[in-house]
Amino acid sequence: MSNIRKLAANVMHTKIIWPITALAAILLFNLFFVPGFFNVEIKDGHLFGSLIDILNRAAPIMVIAIGMTLVIAKEGIDISVGSVLAIAGAVAISLIGVVPLWIAIGAALLAGVLCGLWNGVLIAYLGIQPMVGTLILMTVGRGIAQLITEGKVLTTDSQAYGFIGKGFFLGLPFSIFIAAFVFLLVLYLKKRTALGLFLEATGTNKVSSEYAGVEPRKIYLFVYIVCGLCAAIAGLLVSSNISSADANNAGLWIELDAILAVVIGGTSMRGGRFFLAGTVIGALFIQSLTTTIYSMGVPPERIMVVKAIVVIIVSLMQSDRFRQMFQQKNKKAVIG
Repeated sequence: MSNIRKLAANVMHTKIIWPITALAAILLFNLFFVPGFFNVEIKDGHLFGSLIDILNRAAPIMVIAIGMTLVIAKEGIDISVGSVLAIAGAVAISLIGVVPLWIAIGAALLAGVLCGLWNGVLIAYLGIQPMVGTLILMTVGRGIAQLITEGKVLTTDSQAYGFIGKGFFLGLPFSIFIAAFVFLLVLYLKKRTALGLFLEATGTNKVSSEYAGVEPRKIYLFVYIVCGLCAAIAGLLVSSNISSADANNAGLWIELDAILAVVIGGTSMRGGRFFLAGTVIGALFIQSLTTTIYSMGVPPERIMVVKAIVVIIVSLMQSDRFRQMFQQKNKKAVIG
């Protein structure tokens, strides 16, 4: 019995268990209260259904959240990712038809890299606080996207570009494969290269890592560039999915979903160790929650409130201190 308790205690302290539990709970809720939620149909060799839809719509959040994980692991934050997403989409759509498609896509990715470079220089080399530094681009970025689109909603009928966001490969949405590729690439860098060690070392103790020969500024600059690139990839996914670039609404508030996915996934806002798998599960939870709320017919004006309440509950369940308070109350009740 004691071994079972030890095993249960160890499982309770793993970071991955709580996002998995939250995701399982939301799926279980849908099993009982949303008819047909788990139905998957095959049409023209493609899979369709709520589960496939969640994976497809979660892809941009996953990609951004992976970049955000690296930034948060350095005690930083990037609230400009929504604006960078809008810029990348605007750049790509505005260039399609003018230049070859691969150049349009490359230009959008380059725009993301430059935005990340801007944030990285402000924060790593000029010492501006991450929230303030990225707030600048968050505000200005929407304006830049509007300048590129000239205040209009640009559209495209390019089927090749549309394939990125709404095409299918092996029966599944192509966006899922892009998100999986980004995840596996960053996971490889973390597990198989010295870069992963440097990332965690500078996030855990910046001064000690500096004495050990690591240059924290370069690491900080690198993670913000990666975050900008991830936001640009998400911009391609979003704009190609709707075949248009909307500078005002594309990626609006997606930074909040990305930050929530990272925190729910078990990565601390205080930096240090980070959990990419937890972030992916956190992103799936956020999208599952959003889809569930829409499926239940919750009025739009109450969606954010419902979402906030559920996220608060999950965050409290992750807190060791909160669980200890709850366990102590149960013990007192049993003794009494």
